[in-house]
Amino acid sequence: MNQEIRPGGYAIDIEPLSGTVSAWRGETLVAQSDRAVVMYETRLAPSVYFPKTDVKIPLSDKTPLKTFCPFKGTAYYRDMMLDGERLQNAVWAYEDPLPESQGVADHVGFMPDTITHLDLGNASLRKAVESHITAPLVDWLLREAGSLPTPEAFTAALAERLLESGIALSRISVMIWSLHPLIAGKNYVWEKQTGDVNTYAPTYEIHDHPAFVNSPLRHVSQGLGGVRQKLGADYAENSFPILQDLREMGATDYVAMPLPFSDGRTNVLTLTCDHPDGFTTAHLGLIFECSSVISRFYEVFQQKDNAQALLETYVGKRTGARVLGGDIRRGDGDEIDAAIMFCDLRGSTRLEQSMGRAAYIALLNQFFEITSDVVHLHEGEVLKFIGDAVLAVFPAGEDHEAACARAVASAREIIGKLAASEGEHTCAASIGISFGQVTYGNIGSRERLDFTVIGKAANVAARLCDYGKKSGHAVVLSVEVAGAAEGNDDLGLVDLHNVAEPVQAYGALRIA
Repeated sequence: MNQEIRPGGYAIDIEPLSGTVSAWRGETLVAQSDRAVVMYETRLAPSVYFPKTDVKIPLSDKTPLKTFCPFKGTAYYRDMMLDGERLQNAVWAYEDPLPESQGVADHVGFMPDTITHLDLGNASLRKAVESHITAPLVDWLLREAGSLPTPEAFTAALAERLLESGIALSRISVMIWSLHPLIAGKNYVWEKQTGDVNTYAPTYEIHDHPAFVNSPLRHVSQGLGGVRQKLGADYAENSFPILQDLREMGATDYVAMPLPFSDGRTNVLTLTCDHPDGFTTAHLGLIFECSSVISRFYEVFQQKDNAQALLETYVGKRTGARVLGGDIRRGDGDEIDAAIMFCDLRGSTRLEQSMGRAAYIALLNQFFEITSDVVHLHEGEVLKFIGDAVLAVFPAGEDHEAACARAVASAREIIGKLAASEGEHTCAASIGISFGQVTYGNIGSRERLDFTVIGKAANVAARLCDYGKKSGHAVVLSVEVAGAAEGNDDLGLVDLHNVAEPVQAYGALRIA
């Protein structure tokens, strides 16, 4: 694998400055030394570093601010105390600099607006050379990468482009945090040995798992700085178990760097090298310079995932897909035939008063979870939670009887699971099911829409649910649905509130 530094590539040079160099703020001497050095880094102004022992003014303890560079390491900051003035984060130092930057060990640098005058004595600084990173990787990011449809495809293609650039890459891991009620994020892992990308979706329990707590992913995502370790060396600080695992797999160099999103969240990109000499400065520089662009691609993918997850969480899977597909205007919708289920918690007012608010909310969540899981298992969709009730739809397509059968099977299973649920307090439900043509789409104001079902069948289902509380049946069905179940009680024609004509109804699962 080619490891040569290409002309014009990213580079760092550290040179001693001859003679005495002094730094001033106004009339106050801040630092003076005959051992100062200057760092020349691609596309950055030259930075002069002074030995810590040659700083002439008081400095504070470390501040919370940290920054990371894959060539220099983690920079720690201190405030400068000067004539009663406190200049925040005015001084930085790399306390454990990486091999490329060992020349600034035990040195400090000063923020440009902190020093009003730098006296170089007999020394002089080279003019900063403007350099633009150009490479096939850059061209690919600008022209082709945008056509890739998934983060997995992008990760695999990115790895291939890095290999083509001569970078001895053996593994990439990208941890992207998400907005999801169950999943903490997505971790995309590419390995050269297989060429495949594996996607992991850890739950929020990951934050308490020992493997994560003591990992570079947590270290970086919590704003504790990046990680760069040559795996043949012994690092007393920031040494993580996964690095030993990678070393045993033949890895020689490892870097974990922040991958910030525009909303302030810090995601993590890790790179593992298997070349005997590790990553070169030029190769890491290429990745580092492109990292903000790479981050934007993952942010676009994650925003799409977040939108889908949030829509599915709040309006359901089918409805969420329709909204993402463009059904976003008032009036957008279809006329569909469907079985409509309305499921209401029995005795909710009494339960809330006897249990207390916190215990009641826990019981209500249990009720919703059982109901939702069963509905989804039978290919229905929960459209919404209305107070302590659930509205669900079972689209019929071309098969009226199958939709009704799924709805009735769901109702029976919900009643059975609620009765068998464990806990200090048990709950029961009243369920009404009707069938008919409904409008499935958006209603509401111009700025606040609700995706729901509107039609007689939805109204009848809700009223049958109420009627079941009086008739002593757990489930009450309209005549269109009753054929999907046997052994029902004929309740005759019943008058329902706000329904113009009496409805032929049937009761199932009589309550003792």
